[in-house]
Amino acid sequence: MNKIDRPAGGAPTALPEAAPQAEGKRQQFKRDKRDVHGWVVLDKPVGMTSTHAVSVIKRLFSAKRAGHAGTLDPLASGCLPIALGEATKTVPFVMDGRKTYRFTVRWGEERDTDDAEGRLSGTSDARPTVEEIQALLPNFTGTIEQVPPRFSAIKIDGERAYDLARDGEEVELAARPVDIHGLALTELPGPDHAIFTAICGKGTYVRSLARDMGRALGCLGHVSALRRVSVGPFAENTMILLEQLESLCHRAAAGEASLADALMPVETALDDIPALAVSRADAARLQRGQAALLRGRDAPIFRGTVYVTVSGELIALAEVDRGEIVPKRVFNLAGLVGSAGARKEM
Repeated sequence: MNKIDRPAGGAPTALPEAAPQAEGKRQQFKRDKRDVHGWVVLDKPVGMTSTHAVSVIKRLFSAKRAGHAGTLDPLASGCLPIALGEATKTVPFVMDGRKTYRFTVRWGEERDTDDAEGRLSGTSDARPTVEEIQALLPNFTGTIEQVPPRFSAIKIDGERAYDLARDGEEVELAARPVDIHGLALTELPGPDHAIFTAICGKGTYVRSLARDMGRALGCLGHVSALRRVSVGPFAENTMILLEQLESLCHRAAAGEASLADALMPVETALDDIPALAVSRADAARLQRGQAALLRGRDAPIFRGTVYVTVSGELIALAEVDRGEIVPKRVFNLAGLVGSAGARKEM
């Protein structure tokens, strides 16, 4: 039975006939999703979550698939590589790469989140000297044991640590090894602050690094500002501001620019992996998921992971063993494909 709406003081009005029109209007404004393949290296602004950044980029490109290569906290800015389409298959290679951070430590205060967003949990009147800081840095370089922040995305019995911490539960995380390839004091603006540059491996928390340095110096500390400068092959000269990207999208819609200019190629994520060119016949076999043989006396002799191309186009990630190319990931780059290099003024 149809539902009837009875306006105050009026005759009953049937609604079902109006609903399809409203639905039709909604559908008029719904964008069709399309195949877009490549990397957008967003210069993420402070205050935006990584998940929200991905959804914004996905909407701007009307892309079917998107994901990011490593969470960047809302209070942090900088390099957030976002993979679109087939580039999502290469995300693990970027996440395993080194990351560079510039960060400011506020001495004299420790906070429960290990950054400026948290509640004050300890104070100290002590302040470190330049000599004391410099003498400490070797202790935090190389492979070290690090306890992640209580407010982190690490799971404990299926629950995120930050959810448990926000609910007031006691969160105890075990120390784990992380690699810090470089740590330098770059500026000392005053007695309360110090600015550092760190080059880290996967899984390193800069917030924990600041907390632990503060404790080791006997003055306590937390991160008051954080910027990620690079992730794997993506650095500052590949980043684009959200405002620049939105402007480019408007110009592309007017036929004055191409969105490909904002996309870096899928294979940019594979810069540490050897490239192997094959014939079109072998490419066809690999794209069907079949192995191909390395032929000829000039065929390279090696084992390991390669990315395979034909006429310069990426077609597969593969393992080479005993002269055989075995495809592990096959790419279909039909659609809009990234062509950008290092960032230029747009």
